[in-house]
Amino acid sequence: MADDYGDKTEAPTPRRRQEARENGQIARSQDLTAAVLFLAAMLLLNFFGSGIMTTLRDVMRRMLGHDALSDFSPPSLAEAFFQLLVRVAVALGPVLAGFVLVAIAINLVQVGFFLSTKRIQPKLEMLNPARGIKRIFGGGQGIVSLLMNLAKLVLITLVAYSAVHGKIGLIVAATQLSAEQIFSLGTQIVYDIGLRIAVLLLVLAILDYAYQRYKNEQQLKMTKQQVKEEMKRMEGDPLVKQRRRQIQLQRATQRIRQDVPKADFIVTNPTHYAVAIQYDPDRMNAPKVVAKGADYLAFRIREVAAEHGIPILERPPLARAIYRDVEVGQEIPEKFYAAVAEILAYVYEISGKRQPTLPV
Repeated sequence: MADDYGDKTEAPTPRRRQEARENGQIARSQDLTAAVLFLAAMLLLNFFGSGIMTTLRDVMRRMLGHDALSDFSPPSLAEAFFQLLVRVAVALGPVLAGFVLVAIAINLVQVGFFLSTKRIQPKLEMLNPARGIKRIFGGGQGIVSLLMNLAKLVLITLVAYSAVHGKIGLIVAATQLSAEQIFSLGTQIVYDIGLRIAVLLLVLAILDYAYQRYKNEQQLKMTKQQVKEEMKRMEGDPLVKQRRRQIQLQRATQRIRQDVPKADFIVTNPTHYAVAIQYDPDRMNAPKVVAKGADYLAFRIREVAAEHGIPILERPPLARAIYRDVEVGQEIPEKFYAAVAEILAYVYEISGKRQPTLPV
């Protein structure tokens, strides 16, 4: 048991990875998701923004137009509201659809198709304020996270300033511009700031995701004893496996005792392989393999054959080929007819039986 608490130097087994995934322990960066969504929002708004603004301007004009203000009947108001709602939805639809697709894509890239209910199960201890304060200030990890967030804030401030710094003159002279020009300048400045911040957050988030993968991999590592226990669970207890092999060997031996006496002859390798072949021209189209075995089972086949006086012939190439290509209970293929016919002729000659004729 002492090894269970040793150094975790071994790579996690596939089973441990699967169990960790089922428990929701996966490498995932929330910062990466947020950064990609922020960048996608900026690009989508830049691409579809002019159409959205045009639609909103037309909607405002219609709402404040003479026709809208002259008729306040419920049916007219309901119809106008529905039409305006449809126009706004059509204008915002591509942005919202693109936002949803990007959100799905970034999550699939990070964790693949994954659904775990264990992560969303309520935990009352997470509502304890003292626990949250301790997590922030009570440990090294909390202090590191706080410092990282402060560093991000400083970088974001510097990036935002770099976007505004070159346009200070335009901002000062904005009082001489028209309302439309002021609005255009404002949107351009906001877009420049947002785009630079989004790129910065994306770079930081990629680094955070790499760190999360490394951290998760370190947490999943196992000690040598844990790997041994895992292998034992996956492959089964050695004693159980040994007992299972013994049962399989006993059953194979029983089949050999039952089927080998039916054979007309045995071909061997001479010691590694043994194949028992039977041929009854009245019931079979071709000779059939009634038993075969390697090593110990080959020895048992020869032993049973000797007990029943069945001829045993050394034909190494033929024995290996039939053992490899023909299963027990199957008739031999035509490519073996000539070799088997020669052996049958010899066996029937020494036994004095009538020699059968193989099919052509």
